[in-house]
Amino acid sequence: MLTLVQSPLSRRSVLGLLAGGLCLPKVAGASSSALKVASLDYGMASTLLSLGIVPVAVASLADWDRWVIEPEMPGEVVDLGSSWEINFEVLESLRPDLILTTPFNAALTPRLEQVAPVLSYGVFTPEGGDVLPKAVSATRAIAARVGRSAEGEAVIVRMEEFLDSCRRRLEKRAPPPLALVNFMDARHVRIYSAPGLYQNVLQKIGVENAWPHPGNFWGFEAIGIERLADITDPRAKLIAFEPVPADVLPKLSESPLWQQLPFSRPGQTAILPGALMFGLLNEAMRFARLITDHLEAST
Repeated sequence: MLTLVQSPLSRRSVLGLLAGGLCLPKVAGASSSALKVASLDYGMASTLLSLGIVPVAVASLADWDRWVIEPEMPGEVVDLGSSWEINFEVLESLRPDLILTTPFNAALTPRLEQVAPVLSYGVFTPEGGDVLPKAVSATRAIAARVGRSAEGEAVIVRMEEFLDSCRRRLEKRAPPPLALVNFMDARHVRIYSAPGLYQNVLQKIGVENAWPHPGNFWGFEAIGIERLADITDPRAKLIAFEPVPADVLPKLSESPLWQQLPFSRPGQTAILPGALMFGLLNEAMRFARLITDHLEAST
């Protein structure tokens, strides 16, 4: 029988934590400023909100509440469509002063530059390397470009202090190693490891990654669930992040392959609210808080 621990953190409770100042800043007081900025990247858009700037438009905004969740995006922000096929007619009509993007969208850069100046910054790049230091550098670059360097430094300090506080909260609990996944379907997961954002945050808060293999430069590897048997530490637990496809849990309950894995036992797998795995500092803090809260409640 498949037994999962569902996180008690609902969307409402997450927003309640925000209101209490536990992690990310509220954006209700953010100002759109005289500078009109469009973003083709979720992490950059989230960073703008932390700097007190509401973007005029964001790519793939329809899925913001599915993958990013917090900070909450104000309702007046325009959806530009998918990041690899944005609506240039809408973008041009907004007359942005600046467009934020990444090397992932390099093919669009020449056309973007015909609309407005472009700031492209790579955090997840083929050159690899730890993501969190590059996310700090990206935050500084964005803050400097929009004239909010002091606010950018405050975001960095808040992130560092928050991760330190998570480490202190977990030090006395001897947390188990964690395997971190998104279910693609009932037979495949995306599992997270070095050099990704999740991995860097785990190191900062003093939690071991149970997955013994490195990932790609995005910090993950797509595997069949049978490869979870590579995790041999008996203390290890599996954390699956929402969204989970609707048919996955019923199929796992009937899967002989899943039943052979230690994670099928009661208390060995938990489903937590989503945390953007390809984000910047806000996303690092959200991930750290979700993991820390879960471990405090379960260890």
